[in-house]
Amino acid sequence: MVAKKTLVLGASTNPSRYSYLAMNKLSTYKHPVVAVGLREGKVGNVDILTGQPKFEDIDTVTLYLNPTNQRPYYDYILSLKPTRIIFNPGTENDELEEMARKNGIQPMEACTLVMLGSGQY
Repeated sequence: MVAKKTLVLGASTNPSRYSYLAMNKLSTYKHPVVAVGLREGKVGNVDILTGQPKFEDIDTVTLYLNPTNQRPYYDYILSLKPTRIIFNPGTENDELEEMARKNGIQPMEACTLVMLGSGQY
C-alpha cells in the first residue's frame, strides 16, 4: 500500500463527526494526515489548523464541507495540486468537480471511510 498524504477539509474534534472518524481511520491505515477546520484542535496525533495553511505533496483532499462552505476554499484546494478530491456524501459539488477536472485533478464522489475499509483508498 502506498501512503497517500491526505488533507481532511472540514475537520472536527467531535467524535460523532465523519471527519473525525476519517482522520482516525486514515492514521490507522498509515496515511499521513493534515487537517483544516473552523476551530483549532487535535485528533489523535493530528493538529487541526484553521485558515488556508500551505501544505506540500498532498495526494488527496477529502471534503467534509457542504458545497456552500466549499466555495471560499476553491482556489486553495486547486493550489495544493492534489491527485484527487473525494466528495464524501453530502459534499457533492458539480462546480468544484468541473474546476478539478480542468486542473487535471480527479474528482470522486465516494466515502473515504468505505474506501479505506474496502481497500480502495
